[in-house]
Amino acid sequence: MRLKALLHSAGLDDPIGDSSPEVGRVVHDSRAVASGDLFCCVPGSTYDGHEFAEGAVRAGAAAVVAERTLDLPVPVVIADSVRRVMPHLAAAVEGWPSRDLDLIGVTGTNGKTSVVHLLDAVLERAGRTTATHGTLSGGRTTPEATDLQPLLRSWVATGVDAAAIEVSSHALSQHRVDGTTFAAVAFTNLSRDHLDFHGSMDDYEVAKARLFDGTFSNHGVVVVADQAGRRMADRARDAAMTVVEVGEPTEVAVSPDGVRFSWRSRTVTVRTGGRFTVANALVAAELSAVLGIHEATVVEGLAAACPVPGRFELVALEGGPQVVVDYAHTPDALTRALLAAREVTTGKVLVVFGCGGDRDRGKRSEMGRAAEGGADQVVVTSDNPRGEPPEGVIADILTGMERPPTLVEPDRRRAIAEALGLAGRTDLVLLAGRGHEAVQEVADERVLFDDRAVVREEWDRLAVGRGGG
Repeated sequence: MRLKALLHSAGLDDPIGDSSPEVGRVVHDSRAVASGDLFCCVPGSTYDGHEFAEGAVRAGAAAVVAERTLDLPVPVVIADSVRRVMPHLAAAVEGWPSRDLDLIGVTGTNGKTSVVHLLDAVLERAGRTTATHGTLSGGRTTPEATDLQPLLRSWVATGVDAAAIEVSSHALSQHRVDGTTFAAVAFTNLSRDHLDFHGSMDDYEVAKARLFDGTFSNHGVVVVADQAGRRMADRARDAAMTVVEVGEPTEVAVSPDGVRFSWRSRTVTVRTGGRFTVANALVAAELSAVLGIHEATVVEGLAAACPVPGRFELVALEGGPQVVVDYAHTPDALTRALLAAREVTTGKVLVVFGCGGDRDRGKRSEMGRAAEGGADQVVVTSDNPRGEPPEGVIADILTGMERPPTLVEPDRRRAIAEALGLAGRTDLVLLAGRGHEAVQEVADERVLFDDRAVVREEWDRLAVGRGGG
């Protein structure tokens, strides 16, 4: 596409004179530049893309988008905010791919992954060709616009006609999904998370609310179980969106390996445990209805869905306690996971958890408070310490607890083993925070560590120690 046509398609002014080179891609990483690319100089907290413009041109960039004048031998398009115009350019150069499929966007603090997973199962049951992207995909929950738009185009090119993506608050703040059209968008809930990035809960909510300003979709599905949800529904209606409200479910039954509830006078079963699964399944069901899928097919699809990896996932141990792995890493999610654990065991509830390093320090004490309030025995350990000493993260957690935990053990493997040793056969051990993750981020290393595998290994070792193998 010629640069002039690209700028016009993206709704931008044409300040470049007569020069209009052919543009093949829109990129923001100078290391990825190839001949014919349009390079966007995105200012960041660590690096400023303007510093790499010359290198991008040497690598073959046909033109540059910048926020200030640059002396370069290629056209330079000046924008007030490169970050704001870049997603529209990326979508335009790819031919606005989101318009060629039924794309669903799901936001909220907790539950995004589950909704996307369950919705995908329903769409497949309905005979749709599907794709998804989010936490389970690896990398960023929501890709940068220069990666997202080519991904959407690749889906369309391979026959995908319905897809669902998780839309993070970071992505909304950084305009990564601008230029994307959604058949419907959904909101699950709002609780403390990412305040190291957003600064306050108000700013965090404002970021989430962008998805419901009427520019991304005409249809919204919103969980209205609390004030944040009701505010989100009101914003959507104010933006002339049609809104389906998801309230409290009825006739709910829970077990360690699934839930059962009523939806539109139909009985629904889902093979993911935890009462919180019901709200996520209801959102997936209502999104399916927005897309015109018959209610019976929705019920069949939810029943056929595999358990969500790492979401209240039961790990069977021969002769051992119940063990559940869950990626609850916020105070609210941990509280809900512990309530769910209490609901499905007659014994004690033990929790093993930590907090991520180099992230919101303020939530650590709240995590400690949630663990103490919901579990009979608490084992505090490390999560993904990243660049922080695990002991420092743990010290922050302990400030939220009124009494000492049962055990403090920075080594997560040892902590899991100790918790297994403390648990009886009727007890439940909740391993919280990491869920499906298969690696642990320690300093500059990524160490193989899957809670599900580790708990089996440690149980087998304990069995050998007891003479059981």
